[in-house]
Amino acid sequence: MYINRVLDIGKLLSERSLFLLGPRQTGKSSYIREQLKPAPALIYNLLDRNLFLRLLSDPSILRQEIEARKLKDCIVCIDEIQKCPELLDEVHLLIEERNIRFLLTGSSARKLKKAGTNLLGGRGRIRILHPFSYSEIKDQDFSLEKAMYRGMMPPHYLSSDPDEDLDAYTNLYLTEEVSAEGLTRNLPRFARFLQAMATVNTQIINYTNIGNDTQMPRQTVQLWFQVLKDTLLGFELEPYTATVKRKAIETAKFYFFDMGVVRSLRRLPEITSGSADFGEFFEHFICLELKAWIDYTRPRTHFCYWRSTSGFEVDCILDGKVAIEIKSSTLISTKHVKGLRALREEGFIKRSIVVCREPRPRLVNGIEILPWQYFLDLLWNDQILLKEC
Repeated sequence: MYINRVLDIGKLLSERSLFLLGPRQTGKSSYIREQLKPAPALIYNLLDRNLFLRLLSDPSILRQEIEARKLKDCIVCIDEIQKCPELLDEVHLLIEERNIRFLLTGSSARKLKKAGTNLLGGRGRIRILHPFSYSEIKDQDFSLEKAMYRGMMPPHYLSSDPDEDLDAYTNLYLTEEVSAEGLTRNLPRFARFLQAMATVNTQIINYTNIGNDTQMPRQTVQLWFQVLKDTLLGFELEPYTATVKRKAIETAKFYFFDMGVVRSLRRLPEITSGSADFGEFFEHFICLELKAWIDYTRPRTHFCYWRSTSGFEVDCILDGKVAIEIKSSTLISTKHVKGLRALREEGFIKRSIVVCREPRPRLVNGIEILPWQYFLDLLWNDQILLKEC
């Protein structure tokens, strides 16, 4: 069963080439096959080993085959481009000479950063394909507990055995993605590092503490942390530091790209509303929705969090104007909005929101208390970051 995705790259591809990046199994190949219109005139899948070896030995074969077909002013897709970044020179030439728009998909940006600087700088845009968003599957028997248990990657969310599939997925990255980056041969140590990172998901990053927990040097932790970001397995949420009345902490937080991967790495049972981890996973869920919405619809939106040295915190800030606090509580009280009130005193916040599990929206002293479903419907209908904000 194919479920339509929110991301629409048709207009972008009509104008110029595009990198469509995303972790494996987020649905890039299915998207191209089922949803992309018009379909590519030619597709190169570098998971085909024979094709990969041919192009690796002589990247000019790409140009020769396109010229033989007399292709012009069309879309050509190269799947898993990170496996052969040497092709980017040929891509560059074909863009210039034949007005071809390339759709270049991949699961790692590390090698592309080194090989494709010029292409990324002016001739190719970038979009990230995330796991399912709430707006895509809210009519597919959706529940928070199901999303937290299975994660939101298409094959896992729809799986009959998500535990086994998630275990296989984490092992796949250990044996393929990390090895392909050529940064370590000690996969058991990297496995311990991944598990340690899963325990600090949604928290402020402390390389020294992670190194102590895993018995690794701080430099190794920093290197492997960069691998997680480059392979799109996680992202940093930068701190907001422009506050004057209260000094802000200047260290980023880390979020894995999928809740199911975190639960699998930590070997947690089903996450229920009464479990100790529910609040963390609820925050993770909303932050992932915000990240997907930004990457799909407003990629230049500044997304950050705020925490003062005195202990006040707000989970998310959009463009320095919309402050969002995430609470899994079913009844919001004064203690839940202390961070929002402290941040509002700075004078730049135009809209303050608490996302929670209350049944109905309400307004208290200028702070909007919104049920999570209501908030996400507003978000995906582009009604959170309003013009006046």
